[in-house]
Amino acid sequence: MPSHPKPSLKAGLTALKQEDYQKAKAILEEVAATASDRTEVVQAQIGLVVLYSRTSEEPKAIALCKVLSKNERLQVKEWAESTLAQLKKRYQKSNASTKDVTGFVPFENSPPTLTTSNSELIKEDNQTRGQPDKGNEKDAQTQRHKDVGNVNENLSPSPTPPLSQSPPPTPAASSSSSAIVKLEKPKPPILYWRYAGRAKVWQPLPKRGLKLLRLLELGTFIALFWVIRTLLMWAMKFINDVLIRLPFVEPIQFLYRNPTSLLLILLLLLICVSPWLLDWLLIEFYGQKPLEKDTLNRYSKEAVRVLQRYCQQRGWQTPKLRVLPIAAPIAFTYGHLSRKARIVVSQGLLERLAEDEIATIYASQLGHIAHRDCTIMSLVLLVTIPIYLLYQQIAKWGNGASQVWRTVFGVLASIVYGFWCLFVGTGLWLSQVRLYYSDRIGAEVTGNPNGLVRALLKIAIGIADDVQQQEHTSWQLESLNIVIPVGYKQSLCLGSVAPYTTFESFLMWDCLNPYRWWFVINNTHPLIGDRLRRLCRIARHWHIAPELYLESQQPLSIKRQSFLLQIAPFLGTALGVVCAVLIWVVWQTAFALKLLNLKWIYDDWHYVIGCMVIGFSIGILLRINSLFPDIKLTSVQTDEHLSELLTNPTALPIDSVSVRLVGKLLGRQGISNYLGQDLILQSSTGLIKLHQASWLTKSVQAQDLIGRQIIVIGWLRRGATPWIDIQTLETQSRKTAPSYHPIWSIALAVALEVWGAYILLTG
Repeated sequence: MPSHPKPSLKAGLTALKQEDYQKAKAILEEVAATASDRTEVVQAQIGLVVLYSRTSEEPKAIALCKVLSKNERLQVKEWAESTLAQLKKRYQKSNASTKDVTGFVPFENSPPTLTTSNSELIKEDNQTRGQPDKGNEKDAQTQRHKDVGNVNENLSPSPTPPLSQSPPPTPAASSSSSAIVKLEKPKPPILYWRYAGRAKVWQPLPKRGLKLLRLLELGTFIALFWVIRTLLMWAMKFINDVLIRLPFVEPIQFLYRNPTSLLLILLLLLICVSPWLLDWLLIEFYGQKPLEKDTLNRYSKEAVRVLQRYCQQRGWQTPKLRVLPIAAPIAFTYGHLSRKARIVVSQGLLERLAEDEIATIYASQLGHIAHRDCTIMSLVLLVTIPIYLLYQQIAKWGNGASQVWRTVFGVLASIVYGFWCLFVGTGLWLSQVRLYYSDRIGAEVTGNPNGLVRALLKIAIGIADDVQQQEHTSWQLESLNIVIPVGYKQSLCLGSVAPYTTFESFLMWDCLNPYRWWFVINNTHPLIGDRLRRLCRIARHWHIAPELYLESQQPLSIKRQSFLLQIAPFLGTALGVVCAVLIWVVWQTAFALKLLNLKWIYDDWHYVIGCMVIGFSIGILLRINSLFPDIKLTSVQTDEHLSELLTNPTALPIDSVSVRLVGKLLGRQGISNYLGQDLILQSSTGLIKLHQASWLTKSVQAQDLIGRQIIVIGWLRRGATPWIDIQTLETQSRKTAPSYHPIWSIALAVALEVWGAYILLTG
């Protein structure tokens, strides 16, 4: 991470932020003339360009830009050249203008105002956050002048190369009040990418065994089969039990049969026909269309070459290409065998990614076909998509029903959503591990691991942008989440906070936290920081500079007590098993010595479950105080500290940070969000997931506040995906929606204690 500038330079930049131009000018000119550190000199010169442009000293600003345009650093050179062009253009139009003619962005958050002339400079193309439009490279270049804060951040003295992003800027205010145009919110700063190179000649990577992947494929199939069989047998028994209790009705004898063989045959048949059934589902409900090679060629000629070369080398038919008309950048593969596989991308991916980045995504999808993991994932999709569509349809019915029926539909939709989560859960570990293999193929086939790094990061940014634009998580994104390259939950923070910190800083938790693996067990995707670090290792293996500097460092030292407290319920479960064994030994000994004849209570071994449940409940109680400490409004963290909190690599979820954040509440409306599963805070810094524990009889629900400006008070937790456990949500009109995490935790612990004691005493 970059080190901080020296006090003299910092004082000059601070004065510039505070618009104390006389003081800033004296300090920065002195630093530029006397500093021995070349980096500080360049920073001071950049600050002077901004200062001169604001104080109507355009000739001086132009002269300094000419000096900076000869800098050896490409990023500084490009910034200076584009700025110089704008300065000349504006200076020629009006030599005496009192407006801010540079279009530069100040160093700190200021009121979101722009002069009318400056607003003309801010152009949005289809590649947001500074991504060049394939059809208009010139317009994309003109945007680079807007983020002087990024250059200052990247030029700070550091033993490592400059970072990829910029701190948060805001548009400059005009000195002419008549020319001010109010904006709803400030434009986000532009991301600058290193665009690190690719290998021109590279050796194949060492072979990696597929045993783990094969075991996970088999395990996923068995888990899916077992879950379906268990639910099916429970449903069959329930139906016959109901029929027995009804008069004049006989139970259905067929439902007493064992469905194992029939279910196994059915699942194998579904695998065989999965390409065509998924074709129908995706065309009918998602609007999937064929993607012609000529169309793909317009977006990425390299992607077409990669497909042709890879398939020819293996004697494959080229997989069928499909496109989904959605803005979120996603890609996935389904089908079995190479000739029956389909590679699907979204229109958003084609428009957001550069040519070489699209090629790396297609190459990674070819990896799924080569490893054949898409066969099992196709089966998972084939089972989960209809269930999700049913949940969505029930929610639509409930939204149009009366209040009584609305509750019924809400409960029913929540049950169906729970089943969907259960079936998705059978493929979690395969979904995680297979991405490491496909990333490796994507890098090896193209020789461009840096391109794949940028592609994955841009996908995360694009998904976050899509959620912000739609103001909720789209059902297409959630239902396909398990097969896309980057999960939508991990994209929320990473993609939205990216302009306000550095990728390296945010991803340090993924790379250095020694307990990080425990918090990814229930995630659909692996830690993206770990994936990107592996790709950067491949880049270094081929002797090319990596896109990100995720250096291999020793894991950080974190108090073991904190982690043990974090997993206390699971430790309690293990201790419950130990206690059960001790109880068995004691009772067996007592019975053998004829001291106590209670052996019959424990003959069925159900008491083991009772001990485990009691141990789990004790673990919940032990960590409640640490998870939910009292929130003191005098010491809560606010929006300006959010990026710092999210980049702390030593944080654990048990380290409850009290926060008070202001922003807009996003999420799905109505029954589809009955459980509060899609609650997101859009703050000035970025997006973050919210978890709410509702009270059954409360009058105000969080869903009622969606779309409104709110104040969130709660506990920030940093895990594989950051989130906030809500204490209260409050609107500007003092309308409050409380949450009851501590109460529900205590209630759960007490209920488990009672249940465990009942099992223990009754056997």
